Amino acid sequence: MLLLSALVLSLSSIAVSAQASDPLQKYTISAPGINATFIPYGARLTNLYVNDKNGDPQDVVLGFDDTADYVRNDQTVHTYLGPIVGRYANRIRNGTFTVQGVTSHIPENDNMGHDTLHGGKIGYDQRNWTVVSANSTSVTFSLLDQAFEGFPGNVITFATYTVSSGPRWTSRLVSIPLDEPTPIMLANHVYWNLGAFVDPAGSSVLNNTLHMPYAGRYIRIDNIEVPTGGIGTVDGTFLDFTSPKQIGRDIQSATNNCGYNCTGYDNAFILDRPRSSSPESTELSQLTLSSDSTGIQLDIFTNQQSLQIYTCDNTNGTIAVKQSQQHGDNTTYVEKYGCIVIETQQWIDGVNHPEWGQDQYQIYTVDSEPAVVFAQYDFSIVG
Repeated sequence: MLLLSALVLSLSSIAVSAQASDPLQKYTISAPGINATFIPYGARLTNLYVNDKNGDPQDVVLGFDDTADYVRNDQTVHTYLGPIVGRYANRIRNGTFTVQGVTSHIPENDNMGHDTLHGGKIGYDQRNWTVVSANSTSVTFSLLDQAFEGFPGNVITFATYTVSSGPRWTSRLVSIPLDEPTPIMLANHVYWNLGAFVDPAGSSVLNNTLHMPYAGRYIRIDNIEVPTGGIGTVDGTFLDFTSPKQIGRDIQSATNNCGYNCTGYDNAFILDRPRSSSPESTELSQLTLSSDSTGIQLDIFTNQQSLQIYTCDNTNGTIAVKQSQQHGDNTTYVEKYGCIVIETQQWIDGVNHPEWGQDQYQIYTVDSEPAVVFAQYDFSIVG
């Protein structure tokens, strides 16, 4: 306990002493075959280049060329392009939860006030993080959450992003509660398009092949995407990606699956690792995604026990892709199904479902281990 207290004090002093930087300044890190750029505003990924099947670098994440557009987007449509979301990612029913007998209420910012999404009205995605360290291959941000949005107690979080040969991007999010028991569930909220808009097929993820070999179950939701408490099995349904298949193959069957009158995927898949592994093992790829247009393949390794998959069901052609992704004579926009969000996280709204047995992965105290979200993104060319 004394060692943990000393560690917390040390880390807190590092975060406080680090110089606050321009929240919209770009920090680029690179390694053989990979180049990534981040900004302190939301500890956000803005660009990620990897080589395609022809050896040409392609930017495979959505975002803006002008970093000020992230602020403008958050103040209007608020699409969470590339940041960390928290203190609690995804949805909280009625914006309310109880931890050790204390009930907290977080502003409901989703579905006309029926639930909380990604931490409330001003979540981690809209906070100006501090740059603690930066070099050619790694950057670390910190955020001192002083009971933001009504969450209990203070929490300090460090986000370290590293690139290495492989090519590989590694994200490590470490959160330490400083006083009160609190739920913590962070996630990277990156919009991917491995086709990089290089051709018409590459402007949609419907032709992408998705494989989640251990995602045999999913969390049932109501018509505003809040968990009902039920757990379903994917076998024989349009949600079954336990064998590789194109995202578009069954998507038209996914009606009212991503909210009322919505067709597409926006689901929390449960990761049931094999018995030879462990619930938080990072040794096995939990998701493989690939694009025929570029030949780029992504494998994700994580210690989390759920993946939220969103196929950009609500994008409508109003956001232009970056200049790095403009490949034709006319401006390309992000159309419906033009991207996919993959959130590595724990079970959505688990803080309100103790029957799921998720408390040890979602509720943290000054006596507990820190909350750690590890995600490793490996890139290759489809063989």
